[in-house]
Amino acid sequence: MTVVFVHGAGCTGAVFAAQLAAFPGSLAIDLPGHDAPGSADSIEQFADAVERELQARRVTGAIVCGSSMGGAVALELAIRRAPNVRAIALLGSGARLRVAPQILEALERDFPAACRTLAGLFFAEPTAERVAGAVALMERVGAEQMLRDMRACDAFDATADLPAIVLPAAAITGERDVMTPPKYAEFLANRVPGAFARIIPAAGHLAIVERPEETNEALRAFVTMVRGDGLASPP
Repeated sequence: MTVVFVHGAGCTGAVFAAQLAAFPGSLAIDLPGHDAPGSADSIEQFADAVERELQARRVTGAIVCGSSMGGAVALELAIRRAPNVRAIALLGSGARLRVAPQILEALERDFPAACRTLAGLFFAEPTAERVAGAVALMERVGAEQMLRDMRACDAFDATADLPAIVLPAAAITGERDVMTPPKYAEFLANRVPGAFARIIPAAGHLAIVERPEETNEALRAFVTMVRGDGLASPP
């Protein structure tokens, strides 16, 4: 089985540097419009792109780990029962990802300023280095695709489909995530059969960047379970 990382809105696969180093043989997929050709404006279209990429790379047993919007993509793959997906892990994500109208308006009105504001919300401790890194990723993706991403998130709602998911699933969320709070992970764990939530202390929305060791530890326990018989108690 291959651990496959899918990034969130305004990001690229580069955001998973700490995870790629921790999971040998893993890969990070760049979604259309994010260091990959084309564009997409719905979670379904992003999921289509991931399926094509998995097929092209001949990945037949993917453990899809999605950050934020990437978590919605992972859920969509699980709901449609993509044949090459074995398990999913949501990293700072949820079954519904509404975006405040003020954020969409800010992105349209002053993209650089909106990026700085959003980047400050990504972390429990928004250091200058962390904020600058997040802003650089969003600026690389650009205003048009960033808006497509955010609108795709705002339209996404898989709450009614969660009980039908049959894959092993985990939701790993930062304790101080203000964008997808811990209640999102707990909601998913309560509605997907066999799923569970793990909360990373002192971490914000991008726990993969802010608390990589703790996030990787929780993710490694899940991957180990999936690569076993898939029936073990949650780590």
